[in-house]
Amino acid sequence: MGTEFSPEQKRYLEGFVAGLAATKVAGGLGSAAPAASPTKAEPTGPDAAAHRAMARTEAEGRKLVNEEKAKREELGLDSYARMKQHAREGVFPKGIDVFRWKFHGLFYVAPTQDSFMCRLRIPNGVLKYWQFDGIADLAAKHGGGYSHVTTRANLQIREIPATDGPALLEGLIGLGLTARGSGADNIRNVTGSPTAGIDPQELLDTRPYALEWHHHILADRSLYGLPRKFNVAFDGGGRIGALEDTNDIGFQAVEMADGFGVEPGVWFRLVLGGITGHLDLARDTGVIVKPEDATRVADAIVRVFIDHGDRTDRKKARLKYVLDAWGFEKFLAATEEKLGETLVRVAPEAVAPRPEPDRLGHVGVHAQKQQGLNWVGVVLPVGKMTVEQMHGLARIARDLGDGELRLTVWQNLILSGVSDANVPLVEAALEAMGLTSRATALRAGLVACTGAAGCKFGNADTKATAEAIAQHCEGRVAVDLPVNIHVTGCHHSCAQHYIGDIGLVGARVPVSDDGDTVAGYHVVVGGGFGSDAAIARELWRDVKAEDAPARVEGLLKAWLAHRADAGETLARFTRRHEPEVLRALVSEALEAAE
Repeated sequence: MGTEFSPEQKRYLEGFVAGLAATKVAGGLGSAAPAASPTKAEPTGPDAAAHRAMARTEAEGRKLVNEEKAKREELGLDSYARMKQHAREGVFPKGIDVFRWKFHGLFYVAPTQDSFMCRLRIPNGVLKYWQFDGIADLAAKHGGGYSHVTTRANLQIREIPATDGPALLEGLIGLGLTARGSGADNIRNVTGSPTAGIDPQELLDTRPYALEWHHHILADRSLYGLPRKFNVAFDGGGRIGALEDTNDIGFQAVEMADGFGVEPGVWFRLVLGGITGHLDLARDTGVIVKPEDATRVADAIVRVFIDHGDRTDRKKARLKYVLDAWGFEKFLAATEEKLGETLVRVAPEAVAPRPEPDRLGHVGVHAQKQQGLNWVGVVLPVGKMTVEQMHGLARIARDLGDGELRLTVWQNLILSGVSDANVPLVEAALEAMGLTSRATALRAGLVACTGAAGCKFGNADTKATAEAIAQHCEGRVAVDLPVNIHVTGCHHSCAQHYIGDIGLVGARVPVSDDGDTVAGYHVVVGGGFGSDAAIARELWRDVKAEDAPARVEGLLKAWLAHRADAGETLARFTRRHEPEVLRALVSEALEAAE
């Protein structure tokens, strides 16, 4: 070829010829090695552990539930700007955003109420009077003018319009409070002994440990977006129980005896896997934890759960099911690997018996460990307070107490630091607000979730039923021992019906062959907690709501007439008899009453 090429053309030709030679060696263009497919980047950042768990699940050929996909696409914590835009537009969330908004503590509760409910975070249930007063202002300005005390010693504000959700959340921050992570797949409000620091019986003041765990959660994004919700409680051995055995993690203050190879004194005993709605109470692991190490141990446990919790079935996604599948020793070994150290195990006999709680300690007047001071347990009708009552309670705490209000898992509150001289004045002030510190044994143990009046899952109006039971029975039955009656609206068991002496779980009761139903309940009996822990068993199915008060009346009368002695509790009485015998005794009692 006589053609002259430019320098650039010559370089191209040389490269072309070299390329042909390389292709010939490799066996031609058609057999050239395929280009390497791009590899998916390893997850990084605070969400990495959760995303790795999701990827493993999919690699195993299992399908993530929609909530898991949503968390991977946009964790609820990252939705705040969109949430504020929705508020400016006056619209409620739709689809999976209803789930995302719960990360901020806002629950869209339609169709029961076309509004938000906000659930707070109140570690150990303790509030300053000015915080309580401020919450009342927020409930008046942005909500329905009332609040509910929950079974996690927390507060809910309801009837919040679409425009006001973020404003309410920011108002809470101004009070030094937050609702962050109080809903969805997160670690919920941290509970502790309500009389911590003032209880003459307590082994340990739980407030600093609950507060440390609370701040640890808030400061670490990697502890959000778990496979499912997670509950942690600290019980100091005081007169009012924290119901820690209903939690995923329970820390129980115990006294360690000398001579068992560990330092004597007060430790936490570790119990795991409580979820009473799934028929399980937390079980003793044999592990004890130094109180100052509780946060580190809880952190490791939660991280094992993040790695191995079920992300394909919401009904099997709680810690209990990891423990059931693995056994406790395998789970504790994985926890130790996360911790980088061995947990301390002791024989049961090394632990001294724990002090027993007082089942009426959350109502009435009780002497504190501080000489001359008392706590006053205020009875709230199934947990509800108007904002006017909240303002009044804050004023009493400021003027006649130590400035604090303490919420309890029994849906009431405690005014602490009341001097002996001021007790009558506090009682008179409560009476002026339509409240009291005095309660019958029946009403003191009455617990009810929101139910159908404010929750889309509710099958019956639980608070109305609870009040109807109290009004019906108090004039007909003279109960002389504490009785716990838990009324819950559905299988989620927010009112923990399985630990009540009597538990009612909402159900739709068939009333015709055409499929018509009315509100009603399945009734269980014989539950308990603490040293008397037990899961209640079913006594009746499909009791109409209107018939529930009479059924409870009959059961109470059968117990009082046939108990083994004056000290036999209702729970022990019902456990001693088979359901068919109990039903016969109740029928007999009701017939005698007619």
